[in-house]
Amino acid sequence: MLTRYKFSDFIFIFPIGAAGYSLLEVLWRGYTHWSMAITGGLCFCIIYQISCKLPAKRLVQQTFHCAFAVTGIEFAAGCILNLLFKMDVWDYSDLPFHLLGQICLPYFFLWALLCFPLHFLCTALSRWIRRLERVSADNCI
Repeated sequence: MLTRYKFSDFIFIFPIGAAGYSLLEVLWRGYTHWSMAITGGLCFCIIYQISCKLPAKRLVQQTFHCAFAVTGIEFAAGCILNLLFKMDVWDYSDLPFHLLGQICLPYFFLWALLCFPLHFLCTALSRWIRRLERVSADNCI
């Protein structure tokens, strides 16, 4: 169980999420948009935070918390980028159970599936960051 995180963790976490989200989108759709790197970085920071706060024994609950968070961020990003600024980054209008074409139920469940293994990545990253902090503290005079 992860029990603590620091704001400085996000210096490491944000770029991993930005790169990972963009790569995932390129693999899934064949292309991405710069705004998806920012969205992905924010999503992964929140996934990391949820992984740190909720015990691993509640992994299913944690998975759905993360999926709701990602879907919420995607909805906000979609409303800003697609509806307000007319950037047409994505449109889910042709998918079932969509909301304003910005989010949809099928992708919510895909995010839930993806968030399950991300818990283990967050656990490993947290341990790595804590190890870096200890090494850094040991090297201070």
